[in-house]
Amino acid sequence: MISEGSCDAEDWSNDAENTKLEQLNQFPDFNNYLIFVLTSLKSEDEPTRSLSGLILKNNVKAHYQNFPPAVADFIKRECLNNIGDPSPLIRATIGILITTIASKGELQTWPELLPQLCNLLNSEDYNTCEGSFGALQKICEDSSELLDSDALNRPLNIMIPKFLQFFKHCSPKIRSHAIACVNQFIIGRAQALMDNIDTFIESLFALAGDEDCEVRKNVCRALVMLLEVRIDRLIPHMHSIIQYMLQRTQDADENVSLEACEFWLTLAEQPICKEALSGHLVQLIPILVNGMKYSEIDIILLKGDVEEDDNVPDSEQDIKPRFHKSRTVTLQHEGGEGEEGEDIDDDEDDDDDTLSDWNLRDALRRLGYWCWEPSLKVCCMQGMVQYLPELIPHLIQCLCDKKALVRSIACWTLSRYAHWVVSQPPDAHLKPLMTELLKRILDGNKRVQEAACSAFATLEEEACTELVPYLSFILDTLVFAFGKYQHKNLLILYDAIGTLADSVGHHLNQPEYIQKLMPPLIQKWNELKDEDKDLFPLLECLSSVATALQSGFLPYCEPVYQRCVTLVQKTLAQAMMYSQQPDQYEAPDKDFMIVALDLLSGLAEGLGGHVDQLVARSNIMTLLFQCMQDTMPEVRQSSFALLGDLTKACFPHVKPCIAEFMPILGTNLNPEFISVCNNATWAIGEICMQMGVEMQPYVALVLPHLVEIINRPNTPKTLLENTAITIGRLGYVCPQEVAPMLQQFIRPWCTSLRNIRDNEEKDSAFRGICVMIGVNPGGVVQDFIFFCDAVASWVSPKDDLRDMFYKILHGFKDQVGEENWQQFSEQFPPILKERLSACYGV
Repeated sequence: MISEGSCDAEDWSNDAENTKLEQLNQFPDFNNYLIFVLTSLKSEDEPTRSLSGLILKNNVKAHYQNFPPAVADFIKRECLNNIGDPSPLIRATIGILITTIASKGELQTWPELLPQLCNLLNSEDYNTCEGSFGALQKICEDSSELLDSDALNRPLNIMIPKFLQFFKHCSPKIRSHAIACVNQFIIGRAQALMDNIDTFIESLFALAGDEDCEVRKNVCRALVMLLEVRIDRLIPHMHSIIQYMLQRTQDADENVSLEACEFWLTLAEQPICKEALSGHLVQLIPILVNGMKYSEIDIILLKGDVEEDDNVPDSEQDIKPRFHKSRTVTLQHEGGEGEEGEDIDDDEDDDDDTLSDWNLRDALRRLGYWCWEPSLKVCCMQGMVQYLPELIPHLIQCLCDKKALVRSIACWTLSRYAHWVVSQPPDAHLKPLMTELLKRILDGNKRVQEAACSAFATLEEEACTELVPYLSFILDTLVFAFGKYQHKNLLILYDAIGTLADSVGHHLNQPEYIQKLMPPLIQKWNELKDEDKDLFPLLECLSSVATALQSGFLPYCEPVYQRCVTLVQKTLAQAMMYSQQPDQYEAPDKDFMIVALDLLSGLAEGLGGHVDQLVARSNIMTLLFQCMQDTMPEVRQSSFALLGDLTKACFPHVKPCIAEFMPILGTNLNPEFISVCNNATWAIGEICMQMGVEMQPYVALVLPHLVEIINRPNTPKTLLENTAITIGRLGYVCPQEVAPMLQQFIRPWCTSLRNIRDNEEKDSAFRGICVMIGVNPGGVVQDFIFFCDAVASWVSPKDDLRDMFYKILHGFKDQVGEENWQQFSEQFPPILKERLSACYGV
C-alpha cells in the first residue's frame, strides 16, 4: 500500500522522484490510487489533488493502452461521477483527463461519454453543468472532425441544438462555454451547424450586449468566422453587426478588442466590403487609428528603445513555435495566381489561446498591427491610391529613420502596398523600395531585420519575374544575411529565399546564381542534425529552390534525396516501435517525415525525369505505401502529393504499385479531410493520364466518390477544381465507363472549371468531357448552357480541342433547329453570346 504522504507536490518535482514515479507505474493499482486522490481524497489540498490528476493524465498519454481494462473503466467512471467537484481546479483537471483519454481513440470505445456529458448539462447543480461543459469544450477543440463524422454516428446532430439552448443560461461561464463549443464547427462547416445556422446567428445577436468579457470575445470570434464561411446569412444584418464591432473594437477588455479587430481584417477581404463600410468609415478610421498609438510601456515591451541588437543571441522563448504546412496541390486561375488565399487545410483555426510568454509579449504588437492593417485596406478602397505617388517615397524615406521601431513599421506598411508598387513602372517605386528593403534586411536591429525580410517576401510574391534583372543584387544581400542573422531571423530568411525561388522560377537556374545561393544552404543543411526542428524551414526552402532550379539542382540532389528518404524511414521505424512498445519508446514527431516528403515532391517536380535513377536506387515506393496509410492526415496529404509528382516524373517506378495504391487512394476520397482528399484526387488524375485505358479496373473504385464530392455543398473551390479535372481525365481515358454518369456531374463540373486559366490539366479534362458527350450526348442536354459557358472560358484552346468544341456546339444547334437555338441562346448573358459567336460561329 502506498502511503498518502508519498504524493507531496514538492517530492514529485525532483529527478529522484521522477525515477520513483516510473517505478510506481509498474504497479497496476498506482493509477487507481491517482484517480482516488484526485476525485475522493477531499482531506488533501486542491493543488495536491490536481497534481495527482495531472500525473495520471501523463500516464494516460504514455501508457494508456497498457492499463488493465478494470483500471481504465474505473478511471472513466470516476471522472464522470466527479465532473461536478466543487473546486474549479479539480473540475478543470478532470476535464483535461477526460479529453486525454478521449484523444487516445476512446471516443469510439467510450460510447457513454458524450451522451452522459450532454445529460449532465441539464443538472441543476452549477458545478456539474460547468464541469461537463468544460470537458465538452476541450473535446470539441481536440476532435471537431471526428465529432462530425459517421465513425461516431454524427453526435453533433444532438450536441449543436443542445449547446444552442445554453446561450441563454444565467451563468456567463456556461454561456461562454456554449458559444466556444459551437465555434469549433464554423470553419469546418459542420452539417449539424449549417442546419441550425439561423438559430445560431439569432442567439449570437441576443448576446451582443452581454456584460461578460469572455462571452463578448466568443461572440466576436463567431461573427468573424461566419463572415468567412456564411456571409450570406450576415449580409441582411450587416449594418447592425458593424455598429456592434465598432463598439467591441473599443472594448475595455483587450482580448475582446483584439478579436473585434479580426472582423475588419476579414471584412476587408470580402467583395461586399466597400458597400458595407461606405456609411461607417467616419466612425471606423478614427477608432482604428487610435488603436495604433503606443504608450511608453508598449514601447518598452516592444524593445522600441533598443537600436543595435543584432549581435545578441536569441533566447528560445523569442522564437514562436513553427509548424510545417503540408503540401496542397492547387490550380492556376485567370488572374494568374494560384489559390493561395484559400486555406483548405483541415486544421484551419490556428488561433492559440494558451497564455504562453510569447503570446503575452506579442499581444500589444498584434493589437497595433491588427488595427493598422484594416485601416490601410479600407483607406485604399476609398481613394488612397491617388495619394500613393507621394506617400510611398515618404514611407521609403522612413526606412532610414533613426528609430528602429519606425523602420520596422515602415517595412511592414510598405509591404501592404506591394501590389500597387509593382503595377507602376519599375524605376518609379519598385527599384527604390527593393534597394532600401535590402538594406534593412542587413539592419543592425533584429526587429527591423525581421520586418524587412517579411516585407521583402511579400514584395517577391507580388513582383515575381519583375525581380529577375536584380537577382544578383538580391542574392548577394540574402546570402550575406546568412552570416549576420541570429537564430529566429535565420528561420525567416529561409522563407524569403524560398519565396524568391517560387516567384522567379527557372530564372534562378543560372550558374552565377546557383554558385551564390547553394553553398550557404548546403552548409546549413550539413550542420543540422536529423532531429533538429530547424530542418523544417530549411527543407521547405530547399523544396522551392529545387523546383525552381530544375536541372541546376542536379549536383546537390543525391545527398538531399537520400537524407529525405532516411528521415521518412527513421520516422516510420520510430512510429512502429512506439506502437508496439509505447512505454519504451517516444512517439515520433511526424513533421520530419512530412517536410521530407514535401522536399521529395519538390525534387520530383524540379528534376522531372532526372529523378528516375534516385528513385530506382531507393525504397521510396515501399515507404510511400506505408505513408499513404498513416493515421495522421498531414502525412497522407504529403504522400499523395509526392505520388502525383512521381507519377509525372518517373511513372515506370510507380506503375507496378498501382494495384496496391488505388484502393488506398479510393479510401482517401473523403472530403471530411479536405486537403488529403484534394491531393488524392489530384494524384488519381495524374495516374489516369499515364495509365490510359488500363484505368478501367479502377473506375468503379473512385468515380462514385468523385461524383459525390463535386455535388457536395460548401466544398472548397480548390477541391472542386481538382475533382473536376480528375473526372474529366478519367472520362478521357475510360469514356465508356464514365459517360453514363455524365448527367450527375456535368453542371458542377462546368462551373468548377470556368475560372481556371488555360493549361495542360484543363486541356485534358475538357477533352475528356467532349469525348464523354460523344458517348452520351443526352447527359449534357439539360445543362447545355453551363457547357457553353465553360467552353467560352477558354482563351486559346489548341486547334484540335477547338474543333471538338465546334462540333459539339454545332451538333447541338443542328439537332434542335435554328428557331429553338435562337430561343435557347436568348438566355445567354451578352458577353457569352458574343464570345460563342466570335469563336465558334453559333
